[in-house]
Parts: sequence; C-alpha cells; structure tokens
Amino acid sequence: MSVFLVDAGREWRESQTQVLAVARELHKKGLKAHLIVDPGSEIFRRASAEGLPVVALAMHGRMGFLVRKRLAGLMRDLGCKLVHVHETAGAALALAAATAAQVPVRVLSRPADSSPLEGRLPLPQLDAVIAGTEAVKAILLRGGVAEDRIEVVPPGVDFSRYTSLQPDDLVRRELGLGPEDFLVGAILPLEDERGLQAFLEAAAIVSGQAPKVKLVVLGEGSLRLDSTEGEQIPALDAMRYFLGRRKEGTRILASLNMFVVFSHLDGLSGHLVEAMASGLPVAAADVGSARDLITHRESGLLVPPRNAKALADAILKVHFDRNLASRLAGRGREAILEKYSTEAMARRIIAVYEWRARRKGVKLA
Repeated sequence: MSVFLVDAGREWRESQTQVLAVARELHKKGLKAHLIVDPGSEIFRRASAEGLPVVALAMHGRMGFLVRKRLAGLMRDLGCKLVHVHETAGAALALAAATAAQVPVRVLSRPADSSPLEGRLPLPQLDAVIAGTEAVKAILLRGGVAEDRIEVVPPGVDFSRYTSLQPDDLVRRELGLGPEDFLVGAILPLEDERGLQAFLEAAAIVSGQAPKVKLVVLGEGSLRLDSTEGEQIPALDAMRYFLGRRKEGTRILASLNMFVVFSHLDGLSGHLVEAMASGLPVAAADVGSARDLITHRESGLLVPPRNAKALADAILKVHFDRNLASRLAGRGREAILEKYSTEAMARRIIAVYEWRARRKGVKLA
C-alpha cells in the first residue's frame, strides 16, 4: 500500500518545500510514498537528490486522457490507497485517475489564491480539503464544501537556515565590540514612542549594573532614535544602532547573545519566531502573539509593556544566569520547531491521512 503525493508545478514554489517535508515524514514512519511530479521541475531534481521515491510524469498539454490513464495505472500497480494533490493544476487529472483506479482516500490542498479549475474539481468526492488558513476555510465553506471535510493545517516554515547558524562576528566587528560583550538585539517600532522611551530607561538601568551588556537596536534606516516627543535621548555607552541590514538577518542573529521585542504593539512576532528558531534566549512585551509564542520562564521571558525596570531585569537575568539563558534558548527553539516548522506541518497532515483512512477502514501501513 502507498500514498501518492501529486504536484504538477513546473516552477519551484515555497509550498513544494512542504510537499517534500510530507514525503520525508512518511518515510520516517515507514509508510511508502511516491512523489508524482513534472520531469523538468525543481521539485523532481530535489526529491531525486534526496533519494525520495519519485515518478516523473508530464501533466501538462492537450493529451490529458493519456496522462489520466498512465496515472491510474501507476496507482493500481503501486497499490495506492491515498492520493494527496498539492495544487489545482494537476488536481483534475489526479482526482480523475484516482476515481478510475478506485483509490479509497483522496485529499486536496487548497491554495490561498483562486483557481479557474476549481469549479471543475470533484470536491464532493474528496475525503479532506486541507486549507492553510481560516480565511481559506471560509472560502471553501462558501463554495459548498462540507465543514467536516475541511482540515486547517497552517503552512510550515523551513527553519533550516536558522537552526544551522554558526557564530558570526558581523555585528561585533562593524560596531567595534569585543567577544566579551553581551549583545542584546532589539526590535523597536517607531510608532511606539512611549515604548522607545521605556527601552532607553531600561538601557540606562542595564548599563549601570552590567557595562558589558550592549543593546543593539535593529531595524530599517527610517527608524529615528535621535529624539522622542521633543526630548533629547541620553547618550548611553550600552546603546548601539545597526539599521537597514535586513538582508543579512541570519548573520545578525548569529552575532547576538539575546533578542528582545519591546512594544505594546503587536505584529512583530515574525522577528521573535526567527530569533527563537536561531537558539537565542528572548524577552518580549506581554502582548498579542508573543503570549502564544512564549511560555514565561520556560521558552522565554514576558515583561509588561513599557515597563523599563521589568525589561532591564529580564536582560540582566539572562546575562548573569547563563544556565537560565541556555535553558530558555533550548526550550524556545524546541517550541517553535514543534509548532511552526515544515516537519510539524507534515506530521499534522499525516495525522489527517491516518484519521481519514481509519474512518473508511483503510490501513496505510
């Protein structure tokens, strides 16, 4: 028995990283999986390089009935019990082939964008439609898909570029700081002026107790920190600015010892996720999505927004207690990978396979 993962895309899409992740996880579980992809595609090259079972099948052109016949034959020959189509371009072909081959379990991933083919797809015959967001689920519901057929599985993130980071001296070298300095990267939005002032007050407290701690403000060049509501910002030896260098984000993270997001405004969770995936201990204002990402004193530290002393205390705790820093960093990375990685996404999708198969009395193993 086997699972077919069908993707007709010729050009590489980020979502194909997720297709490969599902294939890898199936292999780890001892389940046979076959990738059915275009022979000239990037996903074919990558899957072949990894040694994943892959079948090259051109699914574009005017000879659709021949493609359906070939695909149905493959499904019968290889004992396909579940087919998962990952994009709508190949869905009409693959789902028709699955019907001809009497594949019992059929799954479709619904892309966020609309497709002119969608109206021709046999949606009622699908056991599950995987939506990446609640918004896509709402579109499917309006389109007549039964709610009990829809599974929301957020797309996973490939964190490999963060988890494989090696120490880097980019920030230290360019700011003239030494290896003995403890670098705390900070993201501060311009709109939160009171938060900026509180951050500066926290920097003054930290500077007085730990001169080796350097707070490095990260962001775009438009971030102005020369004044706040007409007041002059005090010059602090603890403060440094490293602005307008987003393209070197991974190297910057690899240069730091800690990461801070300090604002009462939400919308900065992406920076926090990347820092945690990089293995940095983090502290963040206790607002919005930060509460979902961080369990206080387990995977990071949460502090009241605009509370200078609380932020300073959090930074000093991590600086002086390296065991705490190591524990927060390790558990923070584990939490992010468990919830948001492509591997976590793949495990959720396979759980959908197993649940839908059980409901129909089908064994995938």
